[in-house]
Amino acid sequence: MSRRTLIPVLIGTLGFFSCKPKPTPPTPPTPVNLMTAAVQRVYYYDKYPSTTVALSQVNLNAQVTGYVTSIDFQEGTHVHKGQLLYKLDQRLYQASVDQARANLRVDSGILKQTQQDYDRYAYLKQHNAVATQVVDHAEIALQNAKDSIEAAQQLVKTALTNLTYSNIYAPFDGTIGISQVRLGNLVNAGTTILNTISTDNPMAVDFLVNEAQLPHIEELQRNQQSIDSLFTILLPDGTLYPHLGKILFIDRAVDPQTGAIDVRLQFSNPQYILRPGMSTVVRVHNQDPAPQIVVPSRAVVEQMGEYFLFVAKDTVYERPGADSSAKKSTDTVETSKLRAFQKKVQLGQTIGPNVVVKSGINVGDKIIVDGVQAIHEGSPISTGPARQAGNRDSTGRGSVAGDSTVGHRRDSTKHK
Repeated sequence: MSRRTLIPVLIGTLGFFSCKPKPTPPTPPTPVNLMTAAVQRVYYYDKYPSTTVALSQVNLNAQVTGYVTSIDFQEGTHVHKGQLLYKLDQRLYQASVDQARANLRVDSGILKQTQQDYDRYAYLKQHNAVATQVVDHAEIALQNAKDSIEAAQQLVKTALTNLTYSNIYAPFDGTIGISQVRLGNLVNAGTTILNTISTDNPMAVDFLVNEAQLPHIEELQRNQQSIDSLFTILLPDGTLYPHLGKILFIDRAVDPQTGAIDVRLQFSNPQYILRPGMSTVVRVHNQDPAPQIVVPSRAVVEQMGEYFLFVAKDTVYERPGADSSAKKSTDTVETSKLRAFQKKVQLGQTIGPNVVVKSGINVGDKIIVDGVQAIHEGSPISTGPARQAGNRDSTGRGSVAGDSTVGHRRDSTKHK
């Protein structure tokens, strides 16, 4: 072949091989952080918004009309049952007492006179010295005099009662508020509110639970002595109230509009820290009887209302270019490689940054904690430097005690 003919052939051959597509480079492994699934006993609190309520609270009203002449307490302080709080002008009521007593004395004199007349006529009747009609009239007059005495005595009691009502006393031990009247104000019977007093020890705390949680609350009511620190509250500043509570009662019926029912707790309040109307948070201590698997919430992937975790597993693959029919030949190399596999799980209680896994994974599984956004089923992965996840060490173990807010819990119907 001549040189002139050979050159075009070489150029065509080179062009043919240069147009052959290059092989796609393998996808590099995605770096992730792993933890080993392990079981541990789970402690947590359910949180419910709540309000403090006095077990008894009344408005103080006067039962008589008069001007305020004395205020005998310090506003906003604790008062005792029977303690004098207000005095009203007593002059009219004292005059009524004096008048009633005077009338009683007059009626007593009339009774004495009619009694003597009757005795005299009765004696004369025994000797047939007086007409029977006169004796009958004397007997009737005596009975009228006795009835007048009873009426006069009742008038004295009424006058004394009105006089007593001019002094207003504390109906029970409790805290009294700011006075709604001042010295010299006219108080009308039954209409003017003088003040409000409420019990302060013990104190009630009300909170609402969904009707679906009612069986659980009823179970806690039956066994509330068997779990330590079952009911506690957080004060408005976030501090923990030092005394424990107990269920006082569960309301009669569920509200059909909201599907919620009221639960009332009772707390001792010896330092009067709790006051009616405070916004608090009830914490209900729960303890699952069996150890649970707990993973960081950031490891959970949600898809169409279902929850998944990625688990790292070792896979074995052949050396590139090796003949599949000659796996046992000396030219075949088997290599271990980590890949991500998705598992559907059922979740339980959310505990701070972690969540309980009810089913779907097993103890010892390698759970992918970080990097789940960049992987999919079968993705090659590699482990990087371990990073602390919450309060865990590199093995994934650690404290899981925490709180759970009802309003931010995962839908319990999806976890069971």
